[in-house]
Amino acid sequence: MTHAPANPPQELPPEDWAGEMGTRWLAKIDRFESMIAPVGAALLARAQYGAGETVVDVGCGGGATSLQIASAVGPDGSVVGIDISPDLTAKATQRAAAAKVSNVRFQCADAATWRPERLLGRLFSRFGAMFFPDPAAAFTNLHQCLEPGGRIDLAVWGPPRDNLWMMEMMAVVRRHVEVPPAVPRAPGPFAFEDVDYLNAILATAGFRGTDIHAHTGLQPVGGAGASPREAVSFALSSLAAGRMLESQSTTLRQAVEDDLMALFERNHLPGQGVMMKGKAWLISAKA
Repeated sequence: MTHAPANPPQELPPEDWAGEMGTRWLAKIDRFESMIAPVGAALLARAQYGAGETVVDVGCGGGATSLQIASAVGPDGSVVGIDISPDLTAKATQRAAAAKVSNVRFQCADAATWRPERLLGRLFSRFGAMFFPDPAAAFTNLHQCLEPGGRIDLAVWGPPRDNLWMMEMMAVVRRHVEVPPAVPRAPGPFAFEDVDYLNAILATAGFRGTDIHAHTGLQPVGGAGASPREAVSFALSSLAAGRMLESQSTTLRQAVEDDLMALFERNHLPGQGVMMKGKAWLISAKA
């Protein structure tokens, strides 16, 4: 049953990745990482890391990509994973220790101000750059971390219209609660949907030779193999759709849950999970 929105727009505070959002990610880390793994794999293939390279993984989260990069660069290379969340960098450190990977380390740090002990050859970021409060300043700082000719590879989400995994969820919420309009270029998942804007930010920071590739595919909502019920639980506990409902009534939240269940059942592929269209920009540029 569809209800007309009767509640005022739910204004959400900025996502606090040093606190609440980092904690939420950690609580569902396997599902988050599995959901974005296809984009991470495409970005790693594009980066083509080789033995002996020095790499910083910006917004490393729980360290999954950092550990993959560490394997690619080998014992003569090194990786530093930085993230603003102390919870996630602690988890990443535990993972590296458990896997006995010695050429990677993790730091809780802000990419807008962090500096390495020596200049680096490579920068990498899988969805770790869209939440910079001042992206020009942050990318300028990252550019200064690279040696001349060093390279950055990053992934950011493309336009909302091409990311149905998010937009169809938000359409469900919008049937029940007024959703405030998105602010273009504001920190958030779609901060860099406009490639012209991203190009300008990178150029201002000093990067050159920017190359942008569109990666499209099906995103497994709630992680690979998730059932519709598991995807609903993930969406309402971990994503923006759930944050918008936290102050609403039990009846309204149940109505949203029912509608999400119907959406995810329509998009469920046996053996694969809840698969919905997504698009990311894969970007490379040089210092």
